[in-house]
Amino acid sequence: MGYKVVVAGATGNVGREMLNILAEREFPVDEIAALASRRSLGTEVSFGDKTLKTQDLATFDFSGWDIALFAIGSDATKEFAPKAAAAGCVVIDNSSLYRYDPDVPLVVPEVNADAVLGYSKKNIIANPNCSTAQMVVALKPLHDRAKIKRVVVSTYQSVSGSGKEGMDELWDQTKSVYNPTDEVPPKKYPKQIAFNVIPHIDVFMEDGSTKEEWKMVAETKKIIDPSIKLTATCVRVPVFVGHAEAINIETEDFLDEDEARDILREAPGIMVVDKREDGGYITPVECVGDFATFISRIRQDSTIDNGLNFWCVSDNLRKGAALNAVQIAEALGQKVLKKG
Repeated sequence: MGYKVVVAGATGNVGREMLNILAEREFPVDEIAALASRRSLGTEVSFGDKTLKTQDLATFDFSGWDIALFAIGSDATKEFAPKAAAAGCVVIDNSSLYRYDPDVPLVVPEVNADAVLGYSKKNIIANPNCSTAQMVVALKPLHDRAKIKRVVVSTYQSVSGSGKEGMDELWDQTKSVYNPTDEVPPKKYPKQIAFNVIPHIDVFMEDGSTKEEWKMVAETKKIIDPSIKLTATCVRVPVFVGHAEAINIETEDFLDEDEARDILREAPGIMVVDKREDGGYITPVECVGDFATFISRIRQDSTIDNGLNFWCVSDNLRKGAALNAVQIAEALGQKVLKKG
């Protein structure tokens, strides 16, 4: 006996990827419903070798459904997640709405899978921010061995992190550079994204950081350890899919780069590609479509006693969003619902 699964926001980048990953990982689905807003009603989406017609999120009855994967943004989630949860359907939400709610577990299954057990307070589980998800997969095994005191991270985040509008803007602006009569001014972003980098993701906060940077701090503390100090600079780059991060950690105990490499090789969800030669590392283009979080450029930081640097790359539509949500559903099934 399998699960009755709902994917809300099925016509968006993340929703489509959720359907793909449910099929790829052979999640035990008895019945599946693809939901969208009224303007996308009837749009066809793929689920394995099946084609689904989207149904209206606004009128959908969640009674009798087991799990709902939400990829619809915070405003719509605020309206519909409580309805689904009240109907007995466990919501796995990809928006930022519930991430910082103490009654809602924030889960990356390779890091804190047991946290799904706390779902019952609101019948909701939160998916972390894409930039946080890949980073904590790498931090957790190193933290378990040497206790991380401080993290300094600079991100190189692809435009798919801001949805189809961001991808379209990069595409249109790139073409316009070669055709000067076809000017494409910034709309989604505050400055030109083609052939440029923008040190600004989400809104600015009073202390000068952006909300994206604040999210990485708050989520890492909630998922791994509240004592970890973290500072982030989040940058949008002209890459379609795949986030990259340059990460520096300071640990309480000394951790040799070779031991760190071995620990990461054995850790779940991680692929180490770290050769000290031309091309001996992974870039965003190479990670697209892959489930793994790739780690490269592991090396000692000689400026402090217990420091390491490394490079972290992952498909943000997968591990940063859709894959993590499906993995949460898998953990929920194994630990709580026990079907399939």
